[in-house]
Amino acid sequence: MREACLNTIYKLAKKNKKIIFIGSDLGPGVMDNFKNEIPKRFFMEGVSEQSIIGIASGLAKEGFIPYVNTIATFLTRRCFEQIVIDICLHNLPVRLIGNGGGLVYAPLGPTHMAIDDLAIMRSIPNIKIIVPCDAYEMKKTIQNTVNYKGPIYIRLAKGGEKIISNNKNLVQIQKSNFFIKPKKYLFISTGIASQIALEAAKYINKKKQLCGVLHLGTIKPLDYKTVRSIIKKVKKVIIVEEAFKDGGLGTSILESMSENLKSHLYKIYRIGLQNKFISNYGDQDILLRHNKITIKNLSKMMLK
Repeated sequence: MREACLNTIYKLAKKNKKIIFIGSDLGPGVMDNFKNEIPKRFFMEGVSEQSIIGIASGLAKEGFIPYVNTIATFLTRRCFEQIVIDICLHNLPVRLIGNGGGLVYAPLGPTHMAIDDLAIMRSIPNIKIIVPCDAYEMKKTIQNTVNYKGPIYIRLAKGGEKIISNNKNLVQIQKSNFFIKPKKYLFISTGIASQIALEAAKYINKKKQLCGVLHLGTIKPLDYKTVRSIIKKVKKVIIVEEAFKDGGLGTSILESMSENLKSHLYKIYRIGLQNKFISNYGDQDILLRHNKITIKNLSKMMLK
């Protein structure tokens, strides 16, 4: 997913002289093609995330389209004030790309686990939040961001994920995609949680086609029209995300439903991370299992 993201930026930059790449301590070899072929629009800074937000906002004010890439926790937690004041207050076209969204960097501990980034970024006016589920959606998303107005936060997963999106899913910013149309039950998910939800739905549907999956590649602004419409039609809904349940995708949907469809709240259940620091040690898969974000648990909860 990360490779698809960066390669797409490089290809777009070759055609569009307004596109600039800014990285922070990404290591040797990252974007060497961009650096060697378009050196005047390539900036690789050290451990200075707050500074590169200022650089990006200044360049955006001058008419450029900066793509900023670094580790998600350093981008969202450390640079919160700069993102709010320098970028979002002025509604500038800066694209913030966070590496290691969710539990990807779990072995490095709580300083690197971006499980609060969705809640942090959702609180900021003007910004769009995009969480692709695979490399194909990431590629299409980056292509769609060039002329999109205002700031965007794009959450990157680990990479190597199975391709579950395609042209039939109509990958577009702010448009939700049905991977499986529901009859009675529905998983609503985002990012790599959609991969898990899809496998859980397939397991449930082995006997009878009952369960669907709605993937939300954009969680701000949300495709409220589709979400509200489908929740009215199904019996039960489970919202799945690799992030804190407080403040993320589930909160966004519940806020919308509470204002418009109070009678449907009883049918919605959320699966995500509790609002506490991760105390267990392990890689992404181990911590996903510990927090019960698994195919087995999703299937069990939906059947229950």
